[in-house]
Amino acid sequence: MTQFKQVGLIGRLHSPAVIETLHRVIACLNRCECNVWVDECIAGSLDSSQLTSTSYGVGDRHFLGQQCDLVIVVGGDGSMLSAARVMATYGVPVIGINRGKLGFLTDIAPDQVEASIEAVLAGEFETSNRFMLSAHVLRNGEEIGRGSGLNDIVLHPGKSARMLAYDLSIDGTAVYFDRADGLIIATPTGSTAYALSAGGPIMHPGLHAIALVPMNPHNLSSRPLVVAADAELEILIGEDNSTQPIISCDGQVHIVCEPGDRVHIQRHEARLKVLHPLGHHFYDRCRSKLGWHARASDDGQ
Repeated sequence: MTQFKQVGLIGRLHSPAVIETLHRVIACLNRCECNVWVDECIAGSLDSSQLTSTSYGVGDRHFLGQQCDLVIVVGGDGSMLSAARVMATYGVPVIGINRGKLGFLTDIAPDQVEASIEAVLAGEFETSNRFMLSAHVLRNGEEIGRGSGLNDIVLHPGKSARMLAYDLSIDGTAVYFDRADGLIIATPTGSTAYALSAGGPIMHPGLHAIALVPMNPHNLSSRPLVVAADAELEILIGEDNSTQPIISCDGQVHIVCEPGDRVHIQRHEARLKVLHPLGHHFYDRCRSKLGWHARASDDGQ
């Protein structure tokens, strides 16, 4: 008997490959006698003749978070990030089927859909708990925006090509003043995303740490900095900026800032539970996704 009876489905829009995989997932859930709940954004794209589950319903993502005890995401890492910010607040575990490009978070291959889902429903899975970051933007002491990110919180100049000036403080202590194209604050989950392309360190998902990665800093001594996950960060956006900086959360939620705004960033109270097939190894994924090579062994030696 599976512990997951109420299963939600979320998928990337406008993708025939995603729709085809969703139909396979629904058929598999039908065979396992699970109740299926579909994100309203994709429900209209599904073939109604395929929806023959014992119980089938449609709702928004908050409804799925309240109703389901497992959510399956079909798409790329962006689809998983979007779903994660909601499901983490409800404590609902997620599992990802990769129909995107890199697929660090959506780690089930399309040709392994049925076998992997059946194994998870049978209790054969591994669990990783991922923390998120929260950002609050204050203007003259009043909050003007907030957001959360599983991968990262990024300060950047938007469409402008000009550098940003900012002051960084950690736990109330001034760290440095810098001019740069921006600053990436990344979780271990996000260390293999945008932060990696900016020269940041790769961190194992199990670490309780945050990476701060300046983007093309004017000060050549500015280097990526790794701090404890419970650190409280504050970014003061310089008064002399001629750009209108933006705070982006996972590249999906954007808060327009002004010179003089203060951005408070810390670990989010919610955590995301990600389920993986048995035998999942982070370093294996690094090798396959990042093109790392292992020394070939002869006769097992």
